[in-house]
Parts: sequence; C-alpha cells; structure tokens
Amino acid sequence: VQLQASGGGLVQAGGSLRLSCAASGRSFSSYAMGWFRQAPGKDHVIVAAITRNGDTAYYADSVKGQFTISRDNAKNTGYLEMNSLKPEDTAVYYCATALTSYYYTEKDEYNYWGQGSLVTVSS
Repeated sequence: VQLQASGGGLVQAGGSLRLSCAASGRSFSSYAMGWFRQAPGKDHVIVAAITRNGDTAYYADSVKGQFTISRDNAKNTGYLEMNSLKPEDTAVYYCATALTSYYYTEKDEYNYWGQGSLVTVSS
C-alpha cells in the first residue's frame, strides 16, 4: 500500500484542519489505519486509529473530543479531522496502515507509512 498524506498547513490556535491519506496499491479496506505525529525532537506518537471497516476508533487521551478519525474505503482514503487546534498540536502527521482486523497503537506494528504532513499551529 502506498500512502499519500495531505492537508497540513499553518493555522491559528483554535482553528481546524482536515488531513487526508490517499491509498493506492493493495486493497485499502483490508488494512487498519492509524495517524501518528512527531513533534520536533520527539518520537512518533499515536494520535488515532481505526479498524479496517471503520466501526471502531481509538484516540489518544490528548486528542479525545478534539480529533476525529474516519475513512472512506470506496475512495481509498482516510481522514483526520482536527478541531480547536493548539500550539502543542504542532507536528508532522503521518498516516500508516497495518494488516489487521482491529487496530494497533504501537508504531512498530504498522507496515506502510505516508510521507508526513506538517501541521503548524500558531498562538
């Protein structure tokens, strides 16, 4: 699976962005999807994950009620809707997929990664 993340950019605190992750190659619907972020000088951290059919989602405590993960398997695309953004949300955001019927929260469990999309939130 090849993944292409897009939708990042510069936004003021309190604003919103929607990241997209377009998949090509193997069947996207066979893969769980996760979104990770990496702040400068830090490791990748799970933000959200979703099962391959979209019926169950996981959110890190830091983004619960703020971010929404979703997917459209007919379009081979996953999404991360980010609202009420804060400066501490500034990071490079990565989408990733794993061949599992549920989802994983550890980055080492994910097989395929997009190139990353930079989100910068100004105060």
